[in-house]
Amino acid sequence: MRARALVPLACAFSLGCSLGQGEGEVISERLRAAGCWDDSYDMSPDFFAAVPYRSTLQVRVQRGSDLQEISDGLAVLIDDVDLIRGDGTVNKLDVDLSVGLPPGVQLPGSPPPTPKPEGLAPLVHMALYLQRSCHNQNIVLYAVDGTIKFQALFSGDPNETDAVDKYTDATFDVWVGDPRDAGLGHPADAIPRELLSRVTGGFRFYFERGQPGQPFP
Repeated sequence: MRARALVPLACAFSLGCSLGQGEGEVISERLRAAGCWDDSYDMSPDFFAAVPYRSTLQVRVQRGSDLQEISDGLAVLIDDVDLIRGDGTVNKLDVDLSVGLPPGVQLPGSPPPTPKPEGLAPLVHMALYLQRSCHNQNIVLYAVDGTIKFQALFSGDPNETDAVDKYTDATFDVWVGDPRDAGLGHPADAIPRELLSRVTGGFRFYFERGQPGQPFP
């Protein structure tokens, strides 16, 4: 599987990033990961990071502060922070937003996912990585369907001083799966329903500048 780079520059080259304390939950009544997991799952995250870059925001919700390569976590990529936050009168806060595969996730020799009509393309993308639970297997499950709702969203300004605009509060309900399960010749989001897993939860934290976070999987 190949994927176009989702964040043009790593955190080290961005204007700022945050990591640290917050609260959240990432749970599934039955999580399916081939050759690794087929049971209930509760990440119990205690590490939260945000990386703003231009109009995008990368959020990482993780169990422990180890490197992503040896941890379980949830990566969230928000394409347009300003569109969601709006202009104070019109915004997409407290609205169920579609979650789907980011552009560029495609199996070799297979067509890309069917483009969404203008205005309906997902603004948010999510990936659940299980590098601790499924070490040595490089398991990443991408959200192909579902919604996320932001009650509050960090402005994306690393120099933000207003606590209200540094706060992110979101809840989600998504279906995740391994794009390789779609099979050759099929779009990466055409994963059979029986191989998908429902994952629910949320995250709440304030942006604080700190050490670099990790790129989206």
